[in-house]
Amino acid sequence: MTEDVLVVHGGTPLQGQIRVRGAKNLVSKAMVAALLGESPSRLFDVPRIRDVEVVSGLLELHGVKVSAGAEDGELVMDPTNVESASTDEINVHAGSSRIPILLCGPLLHRLGHAFIPDLGGCHIGPRPIDFHIGALREFGAVVDKTPEGMHLSAPNGLHGAKLELPYPSVGATEQVLLTAVRAEGVTELRNAAIEPEIIDLICILQKMGAIIKVHTDRVIEIHGVPRLYGYEHKPIPDRIEAASWAAAALATRGEIEVLGARQQDMMTFLNVYRSIGGELKITDDRVARAGVSGSEGGIKFWHPGGELKAVALETDVHPGFMTDWQQPLVVALTQARGISIMHETVYEQRLGYTEALNSMGATIQVYRDCLGGTPCRFGRRNFMHSAVIAGPSKLHAADLRIPDLRAGFAHLIAALAAEGTSRVYGVNLIKRGYEDFEAKLAALGAHVERL
Repeated sequence: MTEDVLVVHGGTPLQGQIRVRGAKNLVSKAMVAALLGESPSRLFDVPRIRDVEVVSGLLELHGVKVSAGAEDGELVMDPTNVESASTDEINVHAGSSRIPILLCGPLLHRLGHAFIPDLGGCHIGPRPIDFHIGALREFGAVVDKTPEGMHLSAPNGLHGAKLELPYPSVGATEQVLLTAVRAEGVTELRNAAIEPEIIDLICILQKMGAIIKVHTDRVIEIHGVPRLYGYEHKPIPDRIEAASWAAAALATRGEIEVLGARQQDMMTFLNVYRSIGGELKITDDRVARAGVSGSEGGIKFWHPGGELKAVALETDVHPGFMTDWQQPLVVALTQARGISIMHETVYEQRLGYTEALNSMGATIQVYRDCLGGTPCRFGRRNFMHSAVIAGPSKLHAADLRIPDLRAGFAHLIAALAAEGTSRVYGVNLIKRGYEDFEAKLAALGAHVERL
């Protein structure tokens, strides 16, 4: 569609100030958590992104009243009249998001039944729901598979269970948390994900009345309670979007201040950023409120001039280098002198975007081998999941088609860094996770226009 094409006139350093709101990977789960309460919840600093629209639609299908609050970015969710939704209505959202599976636990508690359609999301590798289903069965759910999806019921209610994840999956950890908080008895989850978004979700559930203990060694203990109430919460800022703009500053030799970005959530990224040769300055929010800086806290990222340095990186679960950080940063690494290595250990099909970068003049070779020592989910399974980047490379304009959310932003950065005019197709996919990205580009001095 013509309105889905962005014309990018590259070669201009991005300079200026933008702001990030609540984390995409937390906000949607916080909205699901509102289903568990018996009174309205208020979520602040909610970004205007497609995923929020999808989850709002799913909640409204189940009788939750979703409305804008008094403040900009405030969302009010009233779950007092939760009701069943038809499978046809739910299937309308089937290809838009993977959120429906996380509604199962809350709906089983509220209604006694739930439905899982065929799940969508970005095509970055299979994300099996086997553990989700297995965990729900351990809690006492009965799962009936049908051609249109899976129907779940809980004839005897849900009860606590002892579970251990084969891999510290964020989605599976969220599933257990959202189900265990109102299950009768105690749930113990081992090898849990401990990402900042997970901890923030736990904070929300605790505000609602849950009893959740985070132990050492990735063990989470949940004591089920009979009822939960609404919450008021400001989510952590989006560390993925902040890192994406940081990479854009580096790739275009610019300077971008990302208001709202928080140091403690991004320490691993910030260390890598400095190792490459990027510069940054952190403005503590407490100092900003005191009036010293005159603005909201955040992080300023810039290219200091000179050459960038090659690095060897591996993605990993928190506190490792986040898989969603690698695509935008690889664009910057095409401008670093020497040989950089990126070993993707989380999603097996996440390096496909490098073909487009090569068409723009980058020199990137992908390999099946594990080029690093971090334990890999799919080593020796014939997936191209390691990349070797030789640089620096002079990027030139090209026509690009966006394959998924994070790769899409990487393609956009490449077009901004390249000499000449590029056409980027499928840019509406970026709206899934980046609020008002075109307005932010304009604020940073980028020369872009809709075709």
